[in-house]
Amino acid sequence: MNGDRGPGQPWHLPPPRREPPPMLYRGPHGRPVQSPPRAVRWPATQPTPRAAEPRAYPATPPAPHPPAPRPPAARPHTPRPPGSRRRRSWPRRLSVLAALLTLLATASLVGAAAWLDTALQRTAAFAGYADRPTPGRGTTWLLVGSDSRADLNEEQQQHLSTGGDVGNGRTDTLLLIHLPGPGSDSPATVVSIPRDSYVPVPGYGHEKINAAYTLGGAPLLTRTVEQATGLRLDHYMEIGFGGFASLVDALGGVILCPDEPIDDPLAGLDLPAGCQRLSGAAALGYVRSRATPRADLDRMAHQRLFLSALLARVADPAVWLNPLRWYTVPHAAAHAVTLDDSSGVIDLATLGWALHGTTTTLTVPIGEFLRTNVGDAVVWNHAEAAQLFEALRRDTPPPSSADN
Repeated sequence: MNGDRGPGQPWHLPPPRREPPPMLYRGPHGRPVQSPPRAVRWPATQPTPRAAEPRAYPATPPAPHPPAPRPPAARPHTPRPPGSRRRRSWPRRLSVLAALLTLLATASLVGAAAWLDTALQRTAAFAGYADRPTPGRGTTWLLVGSDSRADLNEEQQQHLSTGGDVGNGRTDTLLLIHLPGPGSDSPATVVSIPRDSYVPVPGYGHEKINAAYTLGGAPLLTRTVEQATGLRLDHYMEIGFGGFASLVDALGGVILCPDEPIDDPLAGLDLPAGCQRLSGAAALGYVRSRATPRADLDRMAHQRLFLSALLARVADPAVWLNPLRWYTVPHAAAHAVTLDDSSGVIDLATLGWALHGTTTTLTVPIGEFLRTNVGDAVVWNHAEAAQLFEALRRDTPPPSSADN
């Protein structure tokens, strides 16, 4: 064998192996290469190739999706102070509560007014007669304060210092109230008629004007006033002693400011000077007292001042914020007030609204004081009184000669 030698034999190298000349092959891309491609050795068991599944393509390419909106930039987190949300909700809750309370109060007042309209006492105050004055402009009321004690027991008469029973009673207060009509520039006018005015009473000759109520009640009184003044009355309102005091107490009293102290044991009155709140009994004594230098003239001025104070108290919101007043005031008014049979709560509201503003207050012009067969009486200044009543009938301002 080539490469084997015996002992002492020289080493002989095998002849060089002849390599076949390189052959050119073409590679995968058709390029000639010298070395043959490397044979791929396959495994003994080849897996069965899996047929490729056909890929479904849509008939039409899908529409490109719109770009996703960019999220807003995150605001820096500010820690909320504790209780801030609760504080912001309280004003809203309070406004809702206020609206509910206002609705409740309105409904209650409307209901009280409707009840009062049916509960008020009424009387046939106007009797038709042939020579009754023709209607004038505006609206004219006759407000009467009766001194009847018919609804008072002995204890109440003593508490109110009204004295004993005087039969059918007389008119302790007579106020002629004229409300201007639409378009008039004149204010509401309140005219005090002295209760001792010496006037003709139909069917009874000359009498004091307050005797007409005793002789024939409200119908004779209204007829006497109409014929003495020449004014046609549109409404009539009457209030008695007991009802007067009850109404003032139901309102919580009224504030009056007498310039001078008044001490009148007959009226149960002992008032210092200055502003003060008067109860029902004290207010009744104030409008009845004649223990002043001008006696009846001061008394009529006090009655007009009290009427203004009473209306101011009725219009005071503090009165109606107390729900107890929603019951006590209408019930006291129903017991105290008597209207003519054609008047109602709306007429009363109109009267109160008109007198709450600027008013002209005066007394029927007086000519002289006269002693008559019915006692000391007041005689009007007929010329000046006629001018005053004619101005009211025409709905014009009273003449300057009237006593303001």
